[in-house]
This record gives sequence, C-alpha cells and structure tokens, in this order.
Amino acid sequence: MPVADERAPRTARPSASATTAHDLQTGPVRPRETEYRPAHPLDLHATVAIHRRGGGDPTMTIDGAVIWHAARTPDGIATTALREVAPGVIRAAAWGPGAEWALAQVPALCGARDDATGFDATRHPIVAGAHHRHPGLRLGRTDLVFDALAGAILEQKVTGIQAFGAWRRLVTRFGQRAPGPTPRPLFAPPAIDDWRRIPSWAWHRAGVEPAQSRAVVEAARRGRSLVRALTDAVDGPARDAVLTSVPGVGRWTAAETRARALGDPDAVSVGDYHLAHEIGFALAGTRTDDDGMLRLLAAWPGQRQRVIRLVRMSGPREPRRGPRLHPEDHRDR
Repeated sequence: MPVADERAPRTARPSASATTAHDLQTGPVRPRETEYRPAHPLDLHATVAIHRRGGGDPTMTIDGAVIWHAARTPDGIATTALREVAPGVIRAAAWGPGAEWALAQVPALCGARDDATGFDATRHPIVAGAHHRHPGLRLGRTDLVFDALAGAILEQKVTGIQAFGAWRRLVTRFGQRAPGPTPRPLFAPPAIDDWRRIPSWAWHRAGVEPAQSRAVVEAARRGRSLVRALTDAVDGPARDAVLTSVPGVGRWTAAETRARALGDPDAVSVGDYHLAHEIGFALAGTRTDDDGMLRLLAAWPGQRQRVIRLVRMSGPREPRRGPRLHPEDHRDR
C-alpha cells in the first residue's frame, strides 16, 4: 500500500494480493488506493462530515467507520471512501475517471492545508475547553467551488429539512450516478451547465423558491469564470466580492461557500438564523445579534470559522424555548 505524506498522496493500482478483510474495495471494479498519514492529529469524521448536507445527502454517506463521498471532479466523476485504519493512518480508495484527482485531494479534504497561525484558544475558557476536547478538528476543503455555492444557495432562508430535501431531489434527478460499491446509491452533483438546464417545474417540485433557483442559474451562467475568479482571490474580502457579485448571493452564502470549498478559517455566516444566538450564549452567556457576534469573535482575527466550529461541537447550548418550526409546503400535489 503506498503511503502519502502532507505534500501529495501517491496512487497505485492494487494487486490481487493486496486484498485483506479490512480493505475498502468489495465490488467487481477495483479502485485506486492510497494511504494518507497526516502530520497533525486528525478527527476524520469531525473534519470531513461537515460537508454532508443532511442524513440523506446523495453525495455523501457514512457507513460505520467509512465515509463515502461522490464528487464531480475536474477529471470526471469519482467516488472516494475514507477510513482510519490505525491511529494517524487514513486509507483512501477511489473509483471512476476522477479517481486520481480525488485521491490527490484527500490531504486537503482532511485539513492538510488548514492554517491555524495566530489561533489562541486560551482567550476564552469555552474555546480552550473545546479545543482541548477536539485536538483533531481540522478545516478541510473540497476545492469544488460550484457545488458548495449551489448547495449554500439552496439553504438560504429555509429550514435544514427543506434545504436538504431540495438538494437531495435535484442532485438525484439531474446529477450522475457515482461508481463504486457504495452502501447505497450515491450521485455526483450536476455539471455547471446542467444546473442551468433544470426546468422551472423541477425547481418547484424540489421545493426551491424562485429567488434561489434564479441565483443558482445566474451563478451557472457565469460558470467557470466565477470559479476561476474565486480560486484566484487571495483573501476573504476578495472572495466575498467575487461571490456577492452574483445576484442573489449575499454575505451568508459567500461565507458558507468559503468554509466548505476553500476551508477558509475566517468565514463567518452573518445573517444565519441561529449562529449569533449560539455564539452569544456560549461566549457571553446570553443571546446576541450579528454585530454582537462579530464583536465576540474579534478576539480571533483570521480564525473565526475555527472558533465557530469548536463552539458548535462542544460549547454550551441555550435551552430550546419552543417547538421546532414546521416548514410549510405550497407545492401542487
């Protein structure tokens, strides 16, 4: 089994003798494989599972200790299976024409490019405690900008149930079936041009509001030029400027895209329905608004997304004060 370090995973075609009872390959098509040995503590599930959009996400599922992820890479469709087989050893297998790209992306997905320079957890006891309990949390990145942007747009101003349902319906209907022996059928998201071709009735049936569908279609119209501009942007403000140039994309959507696609350690989802309340209660003992949240997070310049992740993983939570919102459904049956 080839071994990868922090710089670049090596891949190889496995031989028949490489199969063991613990191997990820179980189907008739043999995968390409690698091992990744991070130079830092790594909590694989906490780092990678953040990219799953609900339990029924057609692009990602967790089956026991294995994380399965389907993606449309620059080289084609790929399915990746990740598993920690020993402390500090991640085995990765990939199927499909984009398999080599997917395996090369494993270190970044697992946080190898995460830069915690300047982060001081001791500035608040809640953050210090969360950091102590989760030393393996890393901010990974998919580098699949448009997928992250489309998913974030679908989550605008709706409940998680509604957003995840829309993502599931659209990706399953207009995406592409992913290869490999996945525990359930997985699908890669539609290609950029295919997002533009989704008919109006399909958006409606998926429960997507017209403002959201228009934003996805407009982003897809700009397509690859938008992706290139975002990839070339050097910092958070420049990335926000690129993303918010798309009608219907605001600060919240930009931050969600930055956090998932680029592993941006400073992305803050201003305008989130819950986030300011959660951060205020955890760090100050009381609810606050967006301005109050930004003041609290100012103690960690450049690392605010890291603090948010830590607080959400193990910070104190405000007791619920009422029933969950029941989403309305106005679609024709």
